[in-house]
Amino acid sequence: MNTAVFSDLDKFYMARAILLAKKGRFTSSPNPNVGCVIVANNIIVGEGFHQKAGLGHAEVNALAIAKDKAIGATCYVTLEPCSHFGRTPPCALALTKAGVKRVIVAMVDPNPKVAGEGIKILKKAGIQVDLGLLENEAMDLNRGFIKRMRVKQPRVTVKLASSLDGKTALKNGQSQWITGPAARCDVQYFRALQSAILTGSATVIADDPSLNVRYESLKKHPDFDLTLAPSEIRQPIRIILDSRNTLTLKEKLFSLEGKVLLVSLFPRDDLPKNKNQLSADVEQLIGTNDGHGRIDLRALLTQLSDYEINDLWVEAGATLAGEFFNHQLVDQFILYQAPKLMGSQARDLVNLPDYSKMIEVVQLTLQSVVLIGNDIRITSTSDRG
Repeated sequence: MNTAVFSDLDKFYMARAILLAKKGRFTSSPNPNVGCVIVANNIIVGEGFHQKAGLGHAEVNALAIAKDKAIGATCYVTLEPCSHFGRTPPCALALTKAGVKRVIVAMVDPNPKVAGEGIKILKKAGIQVDLGLLENEAMDLNRGFIKRMRVKQPRVTVKLASSLDGKTALKNGQSQWITGPAARCDVQYFRALQSAILTGSATVIADDPSLNVRYESLKKHPDFDLTLAPSEIRQPIRIILDSRNTLTLKEKLFSLEGKVLLVSLFPRDDLPKNKNQLSADVEQLIGTNDGHGRIDLRALLTQLSDYEINDLWVEAGATLAGEFFNHQLVDQFILYQAPKLMGSQARDLVNLPDYSKMIEVVQLTLQSVVLIGNDIRITSTSDRG
């Protein structure tokens, strides 16, 4: 058990490391967001963050700046230094070779390949290791990665938008636009944080969405890092549930670059042999039949773990969104609500069973209510999230 006493300066430097880690939030997936600060004589001599898989880890980047000033220094890192040879060499070995005296780790790595092994390497080299400083804040950096490592499923966020009376479209299907420009910009920001965006074929047929991150809108968000160029922004994988192969491949999303994963129950023979025939990189994934002619969503989440998807953003209609809730697969629910009333004949927010007891209803924990332009964003989590 760790019994270290952390000073206010320790907290300051770890908070700085967490701030650095956030710089990778648009680019680091499938790797976790990690930040590192190296301090000697109460002076920051090196700092870094992990930007992208295959590039230097946070500790290595910080050591490259610190050079020989790392000898006898204290290293603050938001995630346990890795111990295995992956796309890059182990960071734990790099820290031992650099001669640091103490390493303060916010949280143990949930990756089974690491999971305490990095700490063992450091301690074996005679380095003092202390754990748990700002652990919750460090966990917030990588909720999706943590879940994928622990249960081999991505973290699921369902996003919906409605009027004050809980409607998502008029009776005739018209829904553009319920929310205002600020809320739609906010959606672009959250999309950019995701590994993948999922919807159903019915939504694609009805709305013909792009399901991508639009840089021109994203750059207007107050929390976006304007130093990132459009080419540096990770475009999430677009996942379309099309159990009976109803899409024609002529829909808008297939004309845009980026990976599209078509999830079906049956193989389709019309996928182009030459991938240059479509702008999108299209792959078909055969899902599991749930016994009712639908794709088994729980099994699908496990399949998506093989694609190294940490965070899954669900933008779907009332039926598919309801299936995620009904099967208790939602970790986080984000609802954008506009100050409009659309009437009793308008379309409902989400399709759920007719409950007969209050104990049966979907129960969430409210996390925040934020004013976004003239709309509000309500964020809730389940016990899973």
